[in-house]
Amino acid sequence: MRLALVGLPGSGKSSVGRVLARKLGVSFTDSDTVIEQRIGEPIRSYFEREGEGRFRDLEQQVIGELCASRLGVLATGGGAVLREVNRRVLHEDCTVLYLRSSPEELHRRLRHDTQRPLLQVKDPRARLQQLYRERDPLYRETAHFVVETGRPTVQTLVGMILMQLELAGIVDANRVPPPSSRRARTLELGPYTSGMSSISVTPLSGIETIDIALGERSYPIRIGSGLLRAPESFAGVPRSPLAVIVSNTTVAPLYAQLLRDALRGKHAQVELITLPDGESHKDWTTLNLIFDALLAGGADRKTILYALGGGVVGDMTGFAAASYMRGVPFVQVPTTLLAQVDSSVGGKTGINHPRGKNMIGAFHQPVCVVVDLETLSTLPMRELRAGLAEVIKYGPIADASFLGWVEANLDALLARDVATLRHAVRRSCEIKAAVVGQDEREAGLRAILNFGHTFGHAIEAGLGYGEWLHGEAVGCGMAMAAETSARLGLLPEGDAERLIRLIDRAGLPVKGPDLGADRYLELMRLDKKAEAGEIKFVLLDAIGHAVLRSVPDATLRQVLASRCT
Repeated sequence: MRLALVGLPGSGKSSVGRVLARKLGVSFTDSDTVIEQRIGEPIRSYFEREGEGRFRDLEQQVIGELCASRLGVLATGGGAVLREVNRRVLHEDCTVLYLRSSPEELHRRLRHDTQRPLLQVKDPRARLQQLYRERDPLYRETAHFVVETGRPTVQTLVGMILMQLELAGIVDANRVPPPSSRRARTLELGPYTSGMSSISVTPLSGIETIDIALGERSYPIRIGSGLLRAPESFAGVPRSPLAVIVSNTTVAPLYAQLLRDALRGKHAQVELITLPDGESHKDWTTLNLIFDALLAGGADRKTILYALGGGVVGDMTGFAAASYMRGVPFVQVPTTLLAQVDSSVGGKTGINHPRGKNMIGAFHQPVCVVVDLETLSTLPMRELRAGLAEVIKYGPIADASFLGWVEANLDALLARDVATLRHAVRRSCEIKAAVVGQDEREAGLRAILNFGHTFGHAIEAGLGYGEWLHGEAVGCGMAMAAETSARLGLLPEGDAERLIRLIDRAGLPVKGPDLGADRYLELMRLDKKAEAGEIKFVLLDAIGHAVLRSVPDATLRQVLASRCT
């Protein structure tokens, strides 16, 4: 196995490469380090004395030798792709990952770096923009995978890369060192600070913004308090004669007027559609209420829909927006914790079918997501606990340190401490944005976001939608998935028990309803991850790293016997 990393200076090739090699149990080589050992001096000195041409000759020789003789992970210099021979050798002899970072993000990282020759200029930002324009097409030509680095931690980024390589069949999951030898992911106890990726604070009254990078479908997630009262929260949303707020009978009396007032300067007319509340109404009948109102009100393709509510409202409004006149814009304004950290982000929309949850729908990205933390003050405690299930989820699948932070701060989250909730929402959205940016339509990596959901969806469908809240079912599903991981020998029992204890502390069920093993298996075979009737489960092989696996029916029956009452 030979992996190579390419990308602009500062994109993280060396940092990511070292951790990736350690996780895989293979060697790591940095081509620039090999060059410096060969010339006996820093590259900058050699570059200044001998010129770029001589340096590129040496670089070409070193890369050719490394690609021909070294197995493991190779980090290349930022300009390695400038020569066609290097691009060809890398592409033919290695699996190449392009770590793509924006010039603005690179400037933030490198503004104090004095060791990179090409950046020792009067305007490093302009130089990085020029390098990006020149080299991005060459990196893409060389690469087999483009990895949007964004701002996740190195550990999170490596976890996502491993998942993508495993799903592509490039890395044999059985060759990855077992959990017992991967203790770098052990949870950090106490207040969580290290490894947290930074957030851009926009000029919009301190609103924190996380961007989902999807090319022309990119959009911001804006997080703050009092955003429903601030028209600037909706900056970038197109003006239109008509806007339609879609809400429900619980949320509309609390927040619809606030949103209406904030939108007055953007839309001449703002109408309200009020739906019945609850998961049991996430169906064709209720969806048609939206279509009926849009048609009766003369809504056209410029009409903007605003989803004001929890996950049900967001999913249905998004599906209506994807379908009405073959697609109109919409904005997510989530008012539940679950919607703020999960369902409002990523463009999944849809309705339930009696035989399966979210089986009918579409991918349709919003124009933006506006998260007003003040709406959590009116959220019933049961709904708050349900939302915490999705917060907890991000730790075991992608960020062990964040799971440790949740453990240490669970009481503050349950007490609705605003600063603590803000961090939980922010970090959850960062992780989801990074995953969705890599895999918008769930072709591979995005499946990790369904940890606990295969069991959870079976519980919801088996009991009848609305009997358990979605987050309650996911919490129980994560407990089942953790035990499954342990029974298969993927996850140490102590780690599984630790996760189950946290779910229980959050006030979420860790024992499922006794639907009967046959009924569970029947429902889980309808899961969207199933292939030819074979159920695929998102499991854990370490805290902070998820894998996709088939599970023998016998093991599932054991788990269900243990976890159902």
